[in-house]
Amino acid sequence: MGAVIQLIHRGGVASAKGFTAGGTYAGIKSAGEDVLDLGIVLSDSPANVAGTFTSNKDVSPSVTLSKRRAANGTARAIVANSGCANCAVGNQGLVDAEEMTALAAAHVGVDAEQVFIGSTGLIGVEMPMALVRQNIGNVRLSEDGGNAFARSIMTTDTHAKETAISAQIAGREIVIGGCAKGSGMIHPNMATMLSFITTDAPVEQSFLQQALKDAVDTSFNMIDVDGDQSTNDTVLVLANGKAGGDEIQSGTPAGQDFQEALTYVCIELAKELARDGEGAQHLIETTVEGARTLQDARIGAREIVSSLLVKAMVYGRDPNWGRIMMALGKSGIDFEESNVDIFINEIHIVHEGMGISYLKDAVVSSMSADEVRFKVRIGAGDASATAWGCDLTEGYVIENSAYST
Repeated sequence: MGAVIQLIHRGGVASAKGFTAGGTYAGIKSAGEDVLDLGIVLSDSPANVAGTFTSNKDVSPSVTLSKRRAANGTARAIVANSGCANCAVGNQGLVDAEEMTALAAAHVGVDAEQVFIGSTGLIGVEMPMALVRQNIGNVRLSEDGGNAFARSIMTTDTHAKETAISAQIAGREIVIGGCAKGSGMIHPNMATMLSFITTDAPVEQSFLQQALKDAVDTSFNMIDVDGDQSTNDTVLVLANGKAGGDEIQSGTPAGQDFQEALTYVCIELAKELARDGEGAQHLIETTVEGARTLQDARIGAREIVSSLLVKAMVYGRDPNWGRIMMALGKSGIDFEESNVDIFINEIHIVHEGMGISYLKDAVVSSMSADEVRFKVRIGAGDASATAWGCDLTEGYVIENSAYST
């Protein structure tokens, strides 16, 4: 039957039982109205933890430290900052990451080895530790502090990205909440820029790791803004069991329901990342149907949303379906051109690999919507997958041409 999922109004990373969060301005970023740049999430008891991380070969020491601590399987807190990626700064980066977690641990009264870290911002600049030492004590944790934490990890994001849901699983109500950040340098593989998720469900640790991987593969690993993968990509999920009841394990109805709920949260956050791409005006959603394998469907869908020509086509409201066909062919997946049907916002424009008669003005008008949806049927099998991206505008070029100046 599946989990019954309900959205929690103004929910976020501190919505689940036993979690608090907060954020402050430490001076890592330039000052501005309501600007925050340092935050903490805390579980009031030990939580099982799972993580996925960037596969970029140039890795932030903040990722290195969190990845190492994830092997222990439990966590109490996450400290995160924006304005400095803590990357490409040599061994000092690891020294600073360890000190940041120790400072956060002292502030909230937990063991430093139980504190994880996420950093985002400019690469090649050392963390201003004097500012961190001076201001981390200003982070005030509360059950209402999820939004402050979500704002503390923003860089070029135009708004905080957060969500929370409740679900009935095995006769009890569990909550999953989370936040994410990212507007550029987004073409993830294993995670996205930064996303932190909490739940009061009692989830067995090895299943939590597998559930997160599966959710990430369906969500964060299916988005693209600009084809660039961050050095700092991190997704962490903490499960503290405060909802009570038996431990949720793999291969059970409760496990299936939890997987569904976690994936839902990850997809909602991933779509917000794509929607808020730097300079973006439209969310692009592409579904490839009828692929030979799930992997083919995912590759094809993501190749289409990643194409710069497709992105430009959406920005210009140009139903140039040849670009979609080009991107599909470039993906290398198994299909025959004569089997391809293409729809733009449910308007059928290609049948069996050939353009068909349609009212162009209607398609152009439909592409003015905030969301532009492509459906591509390729007739090679039964698998399908969906990917999300955004259009490419002058705003992206302007913003990134002056990012560090």
